[in-house]
Amino acid sequence: MKNLILILFIVIFQSCNSNDCPLCFSPPQSFLFEIVGKTSGENIFTNGSYKSENIEITDKLNNKSVKFTFISENNMNLIQIGSIGWETEIVDLKIGISDKQIFDFYVDVERKMGDCCSYSEYNEIRIVASEYELDSQKGIYTILME
Repeated sequence: MKNLILILFIVIFQSCNSNDCPLCFSPPQSFLFEIVGKTSGENIFTNGSYKSENIEITDKLNNKSVKFTFISENNMNLIQIGSIGWETEIVDLKIGISDKQIFDFYVDVERKMGDCCSYSEYNEIRIVASEYELDSQKGIYTILME
């Protein structure tokens, strides 16, 4: 009887192992921006007012250029920043076109580990120096440019 209880005890505690949890990874969200004329509502790249080659994104904390992707497929003409949230950080960016500052983008994010999954928790996301609208269904920030 003692052996049976001992075997049962060992089996129960061996089955409660943190390795039972498969590791998963949740990548941080990418940030998408569409820049439109405030009065016209037209995308400034689609209507030819500006060229995507003239976009400048600078980290205000160290004055270095930040990588981004310009999505021109199907005439979407969106700016995508995918480098934020891979680690705990504060990001403060200046987004401009042809030496004209359009808006500032500030993000305070923590990279966390939850029940088997790592994920990004956004403490603060702020757009400064421009009016904007957020389409929460598509995840696109529409920047209203003067």
